[in-house]
Amino acid sequence: MIGCILQARMSSTRLPGKVMMKIDNENTMLDCVINQLKNSKQTKNLVIATTEQKEDDVIVELVKRREIKYFRGSKKDVLDRYYQCAKKFDFSEIIRITSDNPLIDYEIVDTVVEHFKSNNYDYITIDRPQISTFHQTYPWGYNVEVFTFSALENAWKNAKLTSEREHVTPYFYKNNEIFKQTSIENSEDLSRFSCTVNTKYDLELIQKIYSNIKKRPILLSDVIKLFKANPELIKINTHVKDDNN
Repeated sequence: MIGCILQARMSSTRLPGKVMMKIDNENTMLDCVINQLKNSKQTKNLVIATTEQKEDDVIVELVKRREIKYFRGSKKDVLDRYYQCAKKFDFSEIIRITSDNPLIDYEIVDTVVEHFKSNNYDYITIDRPQISTFHQTYPWGYNVEVFTFSALENAWKNAKLTSEREHVTPYFYKNNEIFKQTSIENSEDLSRFSCTVNTKYDLELIQKIYSNIKKRPILLSDVIKLFKANPELIKINTHVKDDNN
């Protein structure tokens, strides 16, 4: 059974509590990610994986209200959190999504999963330089990763570095000879755009996107159309350097 594990925590470094910040009058950032994923054919088995920290009780309260399953695990060892979560829910394949990407496109998710299944990969993602010769093609904020439980268990047993435990998948793309893997590029280079949320400027941009685009779900094509019609929006966060915090 394939499951989607969406990781979420309150203790981000650059914008603490960002997952519970409002994007519009009704929805937090975490709500937006969930709403976007609800349209996917592949993410019906959705679990929110948060930490055991008291500060993340608010995340659990939200997902309980929305009647979504959740799992609580290690704060820093996110690889262990994923492994224990996947094991508990008996997932044979796992879709990994992060909660700081409120514009995640369900069509991209479904495309990646279908490619994963049809080629029997151990691991697949978009725009991964360590896997193949590439340049960034998707905007920041649209990443999706899919891997088998057996690959996850291999990484869980053998990954030793802090970076490998904290970021879940580095052990995969560092070991190309062990795992059958690939990365998918977009047909158009859209790397100049960033739709992930690390700072208040990123949050401001996402809020403006949601206020300007009325249709739901919001697709990547909708965002690019908005950017091309309103290039001043892009300037809101162009000075922000992306990271994973």
